[in-house]
Amino acid sequence: MDLRQVDLNLLVAFDVLMSVQNVTAAARTLSVGQSAMSSTLARLRTLLDDPVLERRGRNMFPTPLAESLVVPVREALVRFNSVLTEPPDFDPAQDHRSFTVMASDYASMAVLQPLLVALPAEAPHIELRILPVSASFLDDLTADTVDLTIVPLAAVESLADSFDYRTLYTDPYVIAVDADNPHVSNEITLEQFSSLPYLASNDGRSPTLIETQLDRLGIPRRLDVTTGFGIAPFLLRDTPFVSIIPASLASTVAEGARLKLLTPPMQLEPITEVMVWEGRNDDDPSHVWLRERLVDIASGKTWPTMAGVER
Repeated sequence: MDLRQVDLNLLVAFDVLMSVQNVTAAARTLSVGQSAMSSTLARLRTLLDDPVLERRGRNMFPTPLAESLVVPVREALVRFNSVLTEPPDFDPAQDHRSFTVMASDYASMAVLQPLLVALPAEAPHIELRILPVSASFLDDLTADTVDLTIVPLAAVESLADSFDYRTLYTDPYVIAVDADNPHVSNEITLEQFSSLPYLASNDGRSPTLIETQLDRLGIPRRLDVTTGFGIAPFLLRDTPFVSIIPASLASTVAEGARLKLLTPPMQLEPITEVMVWEGRNDDDPSHVWLRERLVDIASGKTWPTMAGVER
């Protein structure tokens, strides 16, 4: 059978004809003319190479072939209807799915690394691809090459209506120095901060949010090194450098990078990270699961204890 000759209306008509076994009644049920219903029956007969309905006296009766097709055709129509009318389910423990997420090194360590830890037990068939945030991330979302992007709130202030975003977490900044830095005790003054060699973190945007704040506050720095957010904390070891990093990153790497964390001597606005997605994925169950899982991870974050400060 050439399936290109089969359309859904033909199957619907077959189901009705088998129910009423009368061309006139079937035409009335489907709100079509009797001649149109007769033409449909003729198409069914050609398709199946079978009379489908045979007249015996005043009544029509289905052929054995038509009788054998009643149940499977009806089941197919029910299943097709459920696909169109019922939202799909997503079971992270069973379903296979691939997600592409754009995030900075910093955001990846803050929320995506904990997700990677949880995936083997919670969603063993989920594949996660993490890419650095590009300047064209909105175009990538529109093209459906990226499912989700995690960026600072400042990057999405003028989003088009086709995009949605949700705050993941608000992250205060901390001062980070080597744990044995001889120039810094449990507190740091503004004068010390400005006099020590400064290691700046770069998240791919210029100027960064923290550097913009420091410039606005008129705070001088001895800028000696600029590097990425992810590597910056690990470059402080055995150096006199001072750096400013988000608290969530600090809490993750402080012990391994052997850092001392201090309360900043200046008033800094925290960084707010949001996740952005294309509006067409609002109700997709797998997307909803991913977003809610990231929110859960972010809501459970704790900030590190500053040196000399009781929490």
